Amino acid sequence: MRSRKLLTLGVLLTATAVVAARPAGERSTVRHGVGPTLQSIGTLTFGPGGVLYAADPLGATIYALDIGASKATPGTKDVAGIDQQIASMLGTSPQDIDIKDLVVDPASHNSYIAVMRGQGDGAAPALMRVDGAGKIELISLNTVKFSSVSLPNAPDANPGARNSPRAQSVTDMAYQNGKLYVAGLSNEEFSSKLWAVPVPFAAADRGTSVEIFHGNHGRLETRSPVYTFVPYTIGNEPYLIGGYLCTPLVKFPVSSLTPGAKVRGTTIAELGAGNRPIDMVLYKKDGKEYLLMSNTSRGVMKIPTERFGNESPITEPVKTGTAGIGYETITSMQGIQQLDLLDATHSIVLARAANGAPTNLQSVVLP
Repeated sequence: MRSRKLLTLGVLLTATAVVAARPAGERSTVRHGVGPTLQSIGTLTFGPGGVLYAADPLGATIYALDIGASKATPGTKDVAGIDQQIASMLGTSPQDIDIKDLVVDPASHNSYIAVMRGQGDGAAPALMRVDGAGKIELISLNTVKFSSVSLPNAPDANPGARNSPRAQSVTDMAYQNGKLYVAGLSNEEFSSKLWAVPVPFAAADRGTSVEIFHGNHGRLETRSPVYTFVPYTIGNEPYLIGGYLCTPLVKFPVSSLTPGAKVRGTTIAELGAGNRPIDMVLYKKDGKEYLLMSNTSRGVMKIPTERFGNESPITEPVKTGTAGIGYETITSMQGIQQLDLLDATHSIVLARAANGAPTNLQSVVLP
């Protein structure tokens, strides 16, 4: 068995813990306590009452953190070279940290940043907060109340793989109407999964296996995860709108997400190959609604939502690179690594001009 350093966030203490997949038949478990200890940290999202949900992909576990009302200055101020400042606080170099996610508390408008410090078995998670004065704080969870839920069918760890499936046991999360929706991979043959986990946490079920028709690849796919998604209502029916690698945009009716089912999503756009979506948010401007998506290689996409309900499904190979709903590339937003809504008119982004350049936290007017 392989071991890994753990971090009780804010204290930088280490201990040894097992990072092995649970047996395939093991049931999901729910824990409650004070002072959670995470093996890793990935995607973040907020729910009602200021609860921060944090994914621990290597532990195949999701934590609900009662971080309480922030006493920090409301808002988020721009911070130049934030990666350098975080690295200094963690006692390392900017090259030795990996920023995993950025999320804004809708009440305080403070920003929270998930960070992995170090490489390989020595890597450890940290959670940072940035407030309206530009103060960066390392959050200690020693006295924070938490509950956690494990995913019962997580993929095995494979440290030698280029992309270990275990690291993608949770790829994104969003709260909606009393449930935490979770995307990721399982150890099943149809490995791409969506879970709907009741909040407060009850044990997670097997989730729903999801497949899509990938127009640029010209085939059905069941093993690529939903990398990022947003809840969205079409008519009166709730959906999840998800982004995939190379870069299909797909909708799934929430009503289809039943435990053990196999569901095919509806591909409504092909946004170009050689690309991975990172983050996306919904917003309104000038009476119209848009989806704003950051990507690894195709810039920030502004996608109108008005055709989400009636766009013809993509069911045949796409030879032209893009198809279905189109997008506008926002040329003023360059090097965007992560983004979230700061308020009704601004997004908050982590942006880096080029490889090796510092990463900046900055507020940007919604395009």
